[in-house]
Amino acid sequence: MRLIPPMDDEPPPEYVAFVTLHAPELRAEAFRLVGGAPVSEEIYLAVLTDLAGHWRRTRWLRRTGGYVRKRLLARTAQWREDQVYEVEVRVLRPPEPVVALPRTGGSLALRKAAIIGGTARASLDALADAEIAWVHAGLRSRLRRTLGYAIGSFLLVLGLIQYMAWLSTDPL
Repeated sequence: MRLIPPMDDEPPPEYVAFVTLHAPELRAEAFRLVGGAPVSEEIYLAVLTDLAGHWRRTRWLRRTGGYVRKRLLARTAQWREDQVYEVEVRVLRPPEPVVALPRTGGSLALRKAAIIGGTARASLDALADAEIAWVHAGLRSRLRRTLGYAIGSFLLVLGLIQYMAWLSTDPL
């Protein structure tokens, strides 16, 4: 029996819903904070991984939005510190989506798509990002647990050696 159960293999539906809802603005904010650098996608996924690792606690405390903002700023600051050269960051606006209206030519589906709104499914990119971040967080959790056991075992053996040395020098 464990005090804190390990992470599930599949992300909970609440996490997937959160990522699906906030993925576009989180991606845009990461892009804006690093000035359009190609590393913005890595920072975005790292923030989702951090959130997945702490999902139960942040969900229980109802601080998921604040935690995501804090991790995004921390990951961006870490990226800036890791740069060997001076980084000039220009604040960019996210590009406006270009909607090309089909002309009188084209297929019937293209003409209907321009008229009917909301027929698209939820983005599968956000679902894939949520799955990937959850798996990375699970692997990180298992690695930390294994390292904790290894360090605890080492300290236990070291303590036993010290105790045995103390017993052999004790003049009773």
